[in-house]
Amino acid sequence: MHPLGRVVLTLSAFLLPATAGAQEYADLILIDGLIHTMDPENPSAEALAAIGGEIVALGTSSEVLATWRGPGTVVIDAGGAPVLPGLIDAHAHMMNLGRFLLTVDLFGTRSAAEVAERVGEAVRAHAPGEWIIGRGWDQNDWEVKEFPTRELLDRLAPDNPVFLDRVDGHAVWVNTAALEAGGVTAATPDVEGGQIIRDAEGQPTGILIDYATDLVERAMPPPGEADLWKMLDAAQQRVVSLGLTGVHDMGVGADTLALYRRWDDEGGIVPRLVVYFSARSPAAIDWWRAEGQALYGERGSRFRVRGPKSYADGALGSRGAALLAPYEDAPDLRGTFLVQPESLAVIVAGALEVGLQPAVHAIGDAGNRAALDAIEAARRPVTVAPCGGNRTGAPGGCSPTGDTRPRIEHVQVVALEDIPRFAELGVVASYQPTHATSDMYWAEDRVGPNRIRGAYAWRRMRDAGARLVCGSDFPVESPNPFFGIYAAVTRRDQEGWPEGGWRPEERMTREEALACFTRDAAWAAGMEEEVGTLTVGKRADFIVVDQDPLTAPEQDLWKIRVLRTAIDGKTVYEAAE
Repeated sequence: MHPLGRVVLTLSAFLLPATAGAQEYADLILIDGLIHTMDPENPSAEALAAIGGEIVALGTSSEVLATWRGPGTVVIDAGGAPVLPGLIDAHAHMMNLGRFLLTVDLFGTRSAAEVAERVGEAVRAHAPGEWIIGRGWDQNDWEVKEFPTRELLDRLAPDNPVFLDRVDGHAVWVNTAALEAGGVTAATPDVEGGQIIRDAEGQPTGILIDYATDLVERAMPPPGEADLWKMLDAAQQRVVSLGLTGVHDMGVGADTLALYRRWDDEGGIVPRLVVYFSARSPAAIDWWRAEGQALYGERGSRFRVRGPKSYADGALGSRGAALLAPYEDAPDLRGTFLVQPESLAVIVAGALEVGLQPAVHAIGDAGNRAALDAIEAARRPVTVAPCGGNRTGAPGGCSPTGDTRPRIEHVQVVALEDIPRFAELGVVASYQPTHATSDMYWAEDRVGPNRIRGAYAWRRMRDAGARLVCGSDFPVESPNPFFGIYAAVTRRDQEGWPEGGWRPEERMTREEALACFTRDAAWAAGMEEEVGTLTVGKRADFIVVDQDPLTAPEQDLWKIRVLRTAIDGKTVYEAAE
């Protein structure tokens, strides 16, 4: 905290800046703003002042200017526009977004033929033998909802391996050239946690599910460091333009962690990245003990490692989510455990033992139960040291309250009897509201009318006493956080369907949705003393927007545009006129 302490200007206060041992004037003053601080003790203000990236005062424009303005102070006039704390995406994939921004965009395609048409355009821009990579197709949005096959891609790209990620990242559509590059034939066995879809003769159709995607992906030429930097830079420029000042980056590999650390040391990282490293087996915890802890066990301003991200099951759209009973629309399927429950329990227990925060991907009701069981078995009085100063905290990150706050990511389908366990075990329910509005057209077909009552059940979960946080899972969904706020508040698509919202009893209030992307997301990463609200003593991460999310018409919430994004009081994005 700044030496000036927790000084708060009220509408009637007039406070002189401290002069002994402190900077006399603010670096930054923002005036004439409709500031929603998200701090229940001081919910609104008109102006703020910051020194060294830390908020030192909130109050009226006249008071803050009179007290804190100096010869070198930068003054931003918000012109009466709403000002919010910087938004935080509590579940996303930065490098995947960067990769997506530099490859073939398949989002919004309405048929396999439309996907193929975009691939054909890419073929004309690639030399023979070069890989064509894309993402975003979803057969559930097509008139013909069956998985496509490789033959269509073969006709358009006979000389280029094609690798097309499904929207959720849990399945790929590839052509024959890609299968050959990966050595995948009729004789190739399925891998644990994955499936090769085959035709009646046993030949691969070109669809690979979950860990089977590795069979082809490992044959792709790895991107060089320059390519990886382009991906990160494209991703971070996109997210700050949308008002995100923080991202919880899920499932990051060791090589990327090393690059993040170096890029952070060089000042290249823009948003605050809270990273969860990939843990597909207990060996990931062994790696942390042996190597990772020494390399990444310190806190940083823009990059810190918080814990392992493990995987209970697959995705609902590709029927990989593990269910307690068969799928309603596929009675011979129950989904897939990507990590067997006994191994998952070892990962969670190991994470808690070394002071890490475990995060578990779980979508189906069996996957969520396995994650809860693993946390319950491992949960005991394991704490980490209180937060210290910059880069001095405990290994694995820290929390001011000393607890590790285990998380379950997605929480899409939960057995009704398991919902109270989230609060009982102190488990953070990490939701992505746009998943509900993307899946609502077919989700009940998958799980039936009874199980759907525990699906995307935000209100039911909140009423049971659990702590909710919100993200997008980008690039599975758009990184625009206002799409998520709109989905949380309305449970409708952007055309306004269905009227009244899908299962509207699960809607969030506007205040809850905004908190889910600000102070609650900060709390989930142990950063509530640093960011998440505009409070004296916290970092000056804020955004200026063109409409007030607390009063704008519901149907316009997803249209809110960011005018300015600031991190540590410095503008990192400003909209063109």
